[in-house]
Amino acid sequence: MAKCYPIFGSEDAADLFNPDEMLDLFLRCTVDAICIIDMENRFIRINQIYSRIFGYTEEDVIGRRYEELPIPDHLDDIIVQVKNGQNFPNLITQSYHRDGHMVDIAVSYSPLRNSSGEIIAILGIYRDITKEISMERELKRTRELYKLITENASDLIKVYSKDYKIVYASPSHEKVTGYTPEQLLGLHVFDVIQPEEQEALISMVEKLVETGDPQLIQITMKTKDNKVLYVETTVSPVYNEKMEADSYVTVSRNITDRVENDAALRNLDRLSIIGQLAAGVAHEIRNPLTSLKGFSKLLKSATPIEKQSEYLAIISEELDRIDMIVNEFMSLAKPQANQFERGNLISILDSTVNVLRPQAMLDNVQVRINYPKDYPKEDRFDLLCSPNQLKQVFVNILKNAIESMPKGGIVTISIRKLKNKRVVITFKDEGPGIDSELLKCLGTPFYTTKDKGIGLGLTVSNKIVQEHNGMMKIESQQGKGTTVNIELEYL
Repeated sequence: MAKCYPIFGSEDAADLFNPDEMLDLFLRCTVDAICIIDMENRFIRINQIYSRIFGYTEEDVIGRRYEELPIPDHLDDIIVQVKNGQNFPNLITQSYHRDGHMVDIAVSYSPLRNSSGEIIAILGIYRDITKEISMERELKRTRELYKLITENASDLIKVYSKDYKIVYASPSHEKVTGYTPEQLLGLHVFDVIQPEEQEALISMVEKLVETGDPQLIQITMKTKDNKVLYVETTVSPVYNEKMEADSYVTVSRNITDRVENDAALRNLDRLSIIGQLAAGVAHEIRNPLTSLKGFSKLLKSATPIEKQSEYLAIISEELDRIDMIVNEFMSLAKPQANQFERGNLISILDSTVNVLRPQAMLDNVQVRINYPKDYPKEDRFDLLCSPNQLKQVFVNILKNAIESMPKGGIVTISIRKLKNKRVVITFKDEGPGIDSELLKCLGTPFYTTKDKGIGLGLTVSNKIVQEHNGMMKIESQQGKGTTVNIELEYL
């Protein structure tokens, strides 16, 4: 069994161990690659880590001059200076692996001196930092790429701190809003949006915190010259190492032109509907007016008191009927604000049927509404919606159904409850149906099969339904009529 001798603690410790053995032990145990070069530039020692980093074994290098191996260009100058007693600690450079690929290394070169202080060799200590350098290069490349994107993107990119203050704004803000990025830094999110949008933003943030998923919101803001700007914004959380939302990134797109175009199309479609309904409404009003004239003449004549009361009651009913027709017509004709409120689905459907009943009667069409059998009739399916916009959708679909049956028929409106607070409204007519090829084109702006149509009804309707977090689907077969299904979310 080999003896163990103490390295320290004895005056003659140097006589009790072999320096070559200690050097071998050091070379084996260190985590760094080490090579020793003599004063003639020949390798005299390397360790296993050196072989692992550079691919050369002891047999490959011992006795060979370092110039015989692929080395960095600056090594010659460094060796000369080290021989003159200079140290080169913590030098970051690159060297070659035996197979030819580059290795990033942190290296230190130092002179080795004997007991007399004479330099007898050069010590090179290497550490492979290829992985770290690669990550640093990738990070730098990514930062440069992000900088390139943010500086050249037309979208408005902002980064908000945890307390919702702007810490970064892309240069595109100056072109779109008139504010420079420097003017926006430090502003609170409420400083850059319209006051009426704050409630919707707070609701969006609550949902973002609850789900952790990016959120999409449409808001309005003001430019530096006080113009209203409509923007569609995606808000995404940025998490720290503790998986806490540390900041928020927003990417906003100027959709002012799109919003204004949508508003123009909807207004055009609404005016078209009003024009087409005018004749039916005039006809419906003419009937009670005729009654009013007749009973007014009767009241002028000598009639018993009891008959006068009866005539006045009839006149009052007819006036109420005219008032209802005019109100329904005007609700469709007035400008529509794009703000959601609580509305009753069945009330909206009843109102739609009332405004179209004159046209249906003229075309000998019956309109029937089937309420859910398993649901109490007093449940109105409350929606978060724009009632006038939904009425515009229902008027478009019901009017199409009526006009598809010029010889009369039945339009059935059904309501069916789905899971997850969803409801489907179905409009089914007994018309001739639509050819499958023509069905593919429905919804294309300005495409119409009618002589007097403008081809915007279904386009606008589908857009409104989508804004209500809903879906619209049209099914039709020639000879079997057409069915339109609208799926919406109720409260």
